[in-house]
Amino acid sequence: RPDGSSTPRKLDLYRRGCFVLEGKDTGKETGSNAWDTAIVKAHKQAENYVRALPAEEGRPPFIVVVDVGRSLVLFSEFTCSGGNYIPFPDARQSRIGLEQLRDLEIIERLRALWLNPHGLDPSRYAGRVTRQIAEALANVAKSLEANGHDAERVAGFLTRCLFTLFAEDTGLIPEGSFSQLLERCRDKPASLAPQLQSLWQTMNVGGFAPALGETLPCFNGGLFAESDAIALNLAQIELLQQAARADWRQVEPAIFGTLLERALNPRERHKLGAHYTPRAYVERLVMPTVIDPLRADWEEVQTAAQNFQRQDKPKEAIAEVRDFHGQLCQTRVLDPACGSGNFLYVALEHMKRLEGEVLEVLGRLQKTASFELEGLTVSPNQFLGLEINPRAARVAEIVLWIGYLQWHFRTYGHVNPPEPVLRDFHNIQCRDALIEAEAREPLLDDQGQPVSVWDGCSTKPSPITGEPIPDETQRLPVYRYLEPRRADWPEADFIVGNPPFIGAASMRRALGDGYVDAVRGVYSGLVPDSADFVMYWWQIAAEKVRQGQARRFGFITTNSLRQTFNRRVLEPHLSDAKAPLSLLFAVPNHPWIKTSDGAQVRIAMTVGAAGDQPGRLCEVTAERSGEEDARA
Repeated sequence: RPDGSSTPRKLDLYRRGCFVLEGKDTGKETGSNAWDTAIVKAHKQAENYVRALPAEEGRPPFIVVVDVGRSLVLFSEFTCSGGNYIPFPDARQSRIGLEQLRDLEIIERLRALWLNPHGLDPSRYAGRVTRQIAEALANVAKSLEANGHDAERVAGFLTRCLFTLFAEDTGLIPEGSFSQLLERCRDKPASLAPQLQSLWQTMNVGGFAPALGETLPCFNGGLFAESDAIALNLAQIELLQQAARADWRQVEPAIFGTLLERALNPRERHKLGAHYTPRAYVERLVMPTVIDPLRADWEEVQTAAQNFQRQDKPKEAIAEVRDFHGQLCQTRVLDPACGSGNFLYVALEHMKRLEGEVLEVLGRLQKTASFELEGLTVSPNQFLGLEINPRAARVAEIVLWIGYLQWHFRTYGHVNPPEPVLRDFHNIQCRDALIEAEAREPLLDDQGQPVSVWDGCSTKPSPITGEPIPDETQRLPVYRYLEPRRADWPEADFIVGNPPFIGAASMRRALGDGYVDAVRGVYSGLVPDSADFVMYWWQIAAEKVRQGQARRFGFITTNSLRQTFNRRVLEPHLSDAKAPLSLLFAVPNHPWIKTSDGAQVRIAMTVGAAGDQPGRLCEVTAERSGEEDARA
């Protein structure tokens, strides 16, 4: 209260580590909109209870709203960080009527809610499936490369194979048809390559596919524009069949990109068993950067729509929700160092979840089904990336499309999306995020020989310890950049990502003198030479937010962000009296995954927005790791 007083309130039901339950009796309410209003109010009340729990209690993964004598509504937040609780498993299935309590699946769901709520987290099972798939693809790639096939050709071939496997498990092509083709070709392995080439040519344009004996939709999107197929022997077909046995519907895109990039990259394949960035860590930054402001907007829209309903103005209520949906479908998210796309995918998934809630409300207001199939929807074209590695850029595109299609089929069942199924939006650009130049030329040493540097990622096992050490035989050329200038970033509403971890002292060794000289020259006066590499991304994003070109940005940096040589980048933005930047969310010392040399990395998370606004400083209170994931 304004006077500082408060009234003690009691939870209806709380089970530590499982859920907070809030009960309501809507028996006196009339109409579905009145019911919606009561449930939304109860949900917000329960979220307030969650946030009021003592820190040592942690945060439960579920909120349960009970309409006494009628139904239960489930909401989940598996990161347990106190973020937004969303309908579980989705907006259409979160409400459980009393008549459903005889359903065995519902009984098991509620049993898990009490006894093992984290067992309901779909990403846990998906993580195991995804690792199995990546290992199978890595074995196929290794076998093909051992036969002398170029790594880039192998990567393209297996990328087309993996999407075809995903297509048969989701019904985009007849179920099991690709697996059956592999089985038929076991006796005549030489016949597989021409049939695959024919199949992919058909998938590119749509039509009858003789290899499957079925009519297929048009996929397009650039993935099947190249239909090159590699001849496989029986052993290699069997390896591909192993990958086909996995349930591709369960692949977890948030980690699939990383594992796929490792599987298809000969220099990275030794890292396949290493830890991937936990989804919980990615969400911890994506939520305050992208999703929290969008959900705040949605709360305001719901309040406005409810007011119009109370005033008996249904058209105005519908217009309010439709306008928000239109804005959501135009919201752009940029990762200017996107790698294999896991930050973009997590943003896509949470925006699709929000869209599901919006369409559910809109459907009730209009008394019609949602109109996602008419073309207005959150889609991959809104998620933009910059990446210098061509293979990683291609993987990022695949990750976004698989995630988008998974959501489509979870929401609409066996209804195929509009054709072409894939679209080449050019939303992932393969280029440098910091500089452009008129040209570049090889840098020569005093003897006139090209200068090169170790590529910074390839390693080999030590003959003594077996641990990975730098493989200096893998070197990259160093260039001199002619007339370098700042690179332009695509226009976006939110900027989020994990730029490279390279300290100032290591930049020349990792990137070469020519590139470092160009970058430091272009950003002279803005980023001191003593700053870490990531601070160039921080500088650009901070400028864009302060100038109104983006709403928020959020980056992972090394925890040296707190030190003087990096704070020199932050301070001019934070201390500007006329156009200050505020840190809305910060974690100064957060655990991260081990590097390839086994080093324990600590990172910082920061989220910035324009204006003088209050922020939230978070500190890690406990750390633990597991076989499939890690959480802190």
